[in-house]
Amino acid sequence: MKKVIFLFCVLIAVTIFSQKKFDVMYEADYILNYKMSNASHYKKETTFALLINEKSSFFKDLHRYISDSLMVEKKLNSLEEAMKYNTDFRGYIGTTAAKFYVTDEINYSYFEYEERNDINWKIKNEFKTVAGYTCQKAETTKYGRTWIAWFAPEIPFQFGPYKFNGLPGLIAEVYDTKDDYHYILYSFRKRKYICKSANIVTNVKKLTKEKVSEVLKNRLAGMMQLHEKYIENKEDLEMIRRNAVEAEKNYNPIELSIY
Repeated sequence: MKKVIFLFCVLIAVTIFSQKKFDVMYEADYILNYKMSNASHYKKETTFALLINEKSSFFKDLHRYISDSLMVEKKLNSLEEAMKYNTDFRGYIGTTAAKFYVTDEINYSYFEYEERNDINWKIKNEFKTVAGYTCQKAETTKYGRTWIAWFAPEIPFQFGPYKFNGLPGLIAEVYDTKDDYHYILYSFRKRKYICKSANIVTNVKKLTKEKVSEVLKNRLAGMMQLHEKYIENKEDLEMIRRNAVEAEKNYNPIELSIY
């Protein structure tokens, strides 16, 4: 446990406040049901905030949104408090009409890349109600999956959860055909404030998406180096190694391919 606390404190120590703020006009909140392992029959759940203005959006897990806000306000003072906001999704995604700006954390280090915003949708003549809004169906193939989206024309913003955007209305629901990742809107409201904690990390290494993908694929090697450095019991280390190999084999990320 002391080793885990030490590593978490290292992470907190390198998280320094920066000037990456976001001018918020509206906020859309989503529930994500997801399955990160093909070995599991059960899904996990978390929530996300999509911050919106006229030209761009900013997407982050609500647990991270709250903890970052508390850190900026200097109200997150203990490890126990910080652990309440732990999440599988520690990265941030900024979206404009031309590009995605992605910051992600891998093995306690932060990486940043830009990606062209070029999702091509096929709009269908099908409709249903999502979160009280009449929505129309659209489909796309992206990141190694086929996605189905339902967008609300009465909400005139071409944004949505994760990197999904570019439809004539806010995306209220989107999921892949295997239903491994399923976002659904549960709240949309007008806001008017400057989010000071949009992206508070510094010491970020800028790479191409291809390089970040390589780092992600090698994350287990980095984690094992950390375990080998801080865990002395050989039986514990071997058990962790076996579990890590099994987890890698069954890993089911939202992006099965980078394009």
